[in-house]
Amino acid sequence: MLLEQFPIGPYQNFTYLVADRAGGEGVVIDPSFGIEPVLAAIDRHRLKIRHILVTHRHADHHAGAAEVRARTGARIVAHALAPIGQEVSVQDGEEFRSGPLAVRVIHTPGHTPDSVLYLIEGHVATGDTLFVGECGRVDLPESDPEAMYDSLLHRVLALDDRLIVLPGHDYGPTPTSTIGRERTENYTLKPRSLEEFLQFIRSE
Repeated sequence: MLLEQFPIGPYQNFTYLVADRAGGEGVVIDPSFGIEPVLAAIDRHRLKIRHILVTHRHADHHAGAAEVRARTGARIVAHALAPIGQEVSVQDGEEFRSGPLAVRVIHTPGHTPDSVLYLIEGHVATGDTLFVGECGRVDLPESDPEAMYDSLLHRVLALDDRLIVLPGHDYGPTPTSTIGRERTENYTLKPRSLEEFLQFIRSE
């Protein structure tokens, strides 16, 4: 499999290019501002991009989507609650194929109502739900701390420890991690009751 991580844009975003092989088919995940290096890599690897996977509504995670779509003809995928004009709306638990790649969707509201994870070939793109050593903000007008508790403690922690975490921002000590490592090292994933989590997250 071909996977490239691009630190682009002014907000330390990560955009991902994933394909079955050079010359094959693939996806772009969370195309941010300054998408030119990703477009160059698509051309360099001679890839057919089938889908653009957007983890949530914030502009820094889909600002480059229109350029990728114009260059490749790929369809934009986002949760049904996302107000970004996507061509494909997905729901929790949905599975689909992007060329030879298998993609599974897990709805993880909290940071935004439409936040999702994409499981793809042993990796999980976590957007702003989970970072390396941290989680996404829940102090925004559209955020929901109680939903984030359920997403982190019941959905993220239910994932296979071997999955490689592809975060939406370069906010941690390393650019990637694993679910197993986050389970043991990420302080936002420590066992807590809902009341304890709400007190903890609001004190951050």
